[in-house]
Amino acid sequence: MSRTPPRRYWLTGASNGIGAALAEEILKTGAQLAVSSRSVASLKALAQRYPDQVLVVAGDLTNGQRVREIGEQIAKEWGSLDTMILNAGTCEYVDPNQFDSSIIEHIVRTNLLASSYCIAAARPLLQAGTAPHLVGMASSVTWLPLPWAESWGNSKAGLHQLFESLRIDVARENIEVTVVSPGLIDLPLDTEVPMHLDWSASKTARYVFDRLENRPAELSIPELLMPVLWPLPQKPGQTGLEIGKRMERNNPPIEDMP
Repeated sequence: MSRTPPRRYWLTGASNGIGAALAEEILKTGAQLAVSSRSVASLKALAQRYPDQVLVVAGDLTNGQRVREIGEQIAKEWGSLDTMILNAGTCEYVDPNQFDSSIIEHIVRTNLLASSYCIAAARPLLQAGTAPHLVGMASSVTWLPLPWAESWGNSKAGLHQLFESLRIDVARENIEVTVVSPGLIDLPLDTEVPMHLDWSASKTARYVFDRLENRPAELSIPELLMPVLWPLPQKPGQTGLEIGKRMERNNPPIEDMP
């Protein structure tokens, strides 16, 4: 009696946060997992713990050429892909007193354009996969305007729209699409948020992975977050955002190569 081959995943942003926790949830099932991140050390450590399951495909995903190479590497190793989870991204806040458009450009490139490069590389692999599934990590910030969130919000809104439209176009290829919108996940918000709404990365990863089996079109975490966020746009002088180390500018991404 033949055994069902393990499911093959490609997960971006796998070095920390929700991505690292998701990697653990996936690998516990015995699946094969290709992991991407700029941070190679953490991916190699994961591969050492799961030597027969992990394929390290590190690189800067804002570089379209590098993403194409990753797609080619996965194709060479596996020939197909069953699930693509686009989790990589970053968050920076725009100081309204020093509006810097370069921050918006950086965030859009990191959160939106990099995802489009990955979709282009993954799509032919998913077409050859088993019950293919495309998952995008958006954000609850797309539900309403928030102070300081011009860069983060517009990139995630664009990502959400990209996936909603893509769902229509890939339906004929039997590729199912899920958009995940996390709420407060270990975020440095200085506001009166009930503790049960501020989820850890590991709790979020378990919640997401358990529900992805049913392939929902939308997955929001948690749904009770709206009453907390809704007052913020009405009080622009009280942002509730604590600007600290987590908001510091990351190294700018490498520009795409033709």
